[in-house]
Amino acid sequence: MSKPTLLVLAAGMGSRYGSLKQMDGVGPSGEAIIDYSIYDAIRAGFGKVVFVIRHSFEKDFREIFTPERFGGQIEVDFVFQELDILPEGFALPADRVKPWGTNHAVMMAQNVIDTPFAVINADDFYGRDAYATIADYLRTLDGQRDKYCMVGYCVSNTLSENGSVSRGVCEVDADGNLVSMVERTAIERMNGKIMFKDENGESQPLAEDTPVSMNLFGFTPDYFTHSNEYFKKFLTENISNPKAEFYIPTMVNYLIGKGISQMRVLKSDARWFGVTYKEDRPKVVADIAALVAKGEYPAKLWK
Repeated sequence: MSKPTLLVLAAGMGSRYGSLKQMDGVGPSGEAIIDYSIYDAIRAGFGKVVFVIRHSFEKDFREIFTPERFGGQIEVDFVFQELDILPEGFALPADRVKPWGTNHAVMMAQNVIDTPFAVINADDFYGRDAYATIADYLRTLDGQRDKYCMVGYCVSNTLSENGSVSRGVCEVDADGNLVSMVERTAIERMNGKIMFKDENGESQPLAEDTPVSMNLFGFTPDYFTHSNEYFKKFLTENISNPKAEFYIPTMVNYLIGKGISQMRVLKSDARWFGVTYKEDRPKVVADIAALVAKGEYPAKLWK
């Protein structure tokens, strides 16, 4: 049985940090969030990690994220997301500066992934249980098609204390499969209850255990073929819109809506955290320190 692959969407990191040399150390020994993701993936049995990056910071990135950094415990590969990587027949509009989105980033890895694979954001902390949960499910998908998965977090485990957040709120059927994923905005705890703003700007309650997507998805390699086909349709309709982005949920909703694919929503009690606001950073540092104190992670990840 082949080991699953971890695909890390890191093409936006250069612009966020200015330089990777200043990459944010949040662990007790200067580890970045991405280090904890790789550590958890190795523990969960992933055999390879593929980073989606940009040529502009390739040198810095390759210097930092080497197989040796991870103790030689996981194979490392790199692919590149650039604006001009488009299907035949499409040209890059002169006014396009925004990347084409998360699903375009996923597509960049089609020539280096031939196993079931998980997709994560580079600077989100997903938690040990989430990796173990998705790895177990991906191992059951070896050789299958159109059976995908995602980790559904309880919305209460994904909030920021420093402002509202947007989340993909999931509707799940009786079999545990995704029916739809709707982006909800202005989610925050108010007077003890979790609220969001609906399409009319009205505040509505959300149950504490409502499953939300934090962009931790699992796919089989046929997903690349679907993406290549649908991206052409997306470009035909959106090429002249400089802000249109081809997101993973866009693709997933299409495949589920058409009845082409199924996506199992895997429940996890893991706590997600990330730096949505700069004020979130001290809490992320404290949360990781608490996990180290509990023995979930060593004080120094990479010996």
